[in-house]
Amino acid sequence: MIDRLRIREVVENWAVWRDAGDWNRFRSVWHPDGRMMATWFQGPVERFIEVSREGWNRGVSILHFLGGSSIDVADDRAIAQTKMTISQRAEVDAIACDVVCTGRFYDFFAKRNDVWAIVLRQPIYEKDRLDPVDPGALLRLDAKLLGEFPEGYRHLAYVQTRIGFTVKRDMPTLQGPEVERLYARGRAWLAGKSPEP
Repeated sequence: MIDRLRIREVVENWAVWRDAGDWNRFRSVWHPDGRMMATWFQGPVERFIEVSREGWNRGVSILHFLGGSSIDVADDRAIAQTKMTISQRAEVDAIACDVVCTGRFYDFFAKRNDVWAIVLRQPIYEKDRLDPVDPGALLRLDAKLLGEFPEGYRHLAYVQTRIGFTVKRDMPTLQGPEVERLYARGRAWLAGKSPEP
């Protein structure tokens, strides 16, 4: 139970410190070799912090809200799944919009020198929506572009593409081969069969 509480604290600190732009404390939730996977970024934690800070300084608004967690611990490894919502505000065709995506953070944790921290964060994108901030605004989406993205995060990907990000198009969603492969990697991680997730 103590390990689960310590892991949950790391998960919560990730969301608070990242969204507050507290980059030094945010760095502490990761092991130095940690990696982040997101629609708009895939790579090492130090680069993730750098590009997140750059976006923060340009006014990119991406926020996170957490729900319940399920945490499996096996010796010095763990998998934490945490319900979450990603909220991003951006202009789409000169109309201020909010896009909200609900899913789970699927985190590979390791305990090193008695410190639990993230080795890999892979979100699972389950459902999303896009709304103009002004409910009276008329927003017309490009149906062809929208249809190019997986259902679990197609509106989020649409917005991020429109503001200049290159979006990864094969992220895990609620069902399908991508999420099944992720679950298999998680089982291998907990069994100690994988040197890295």
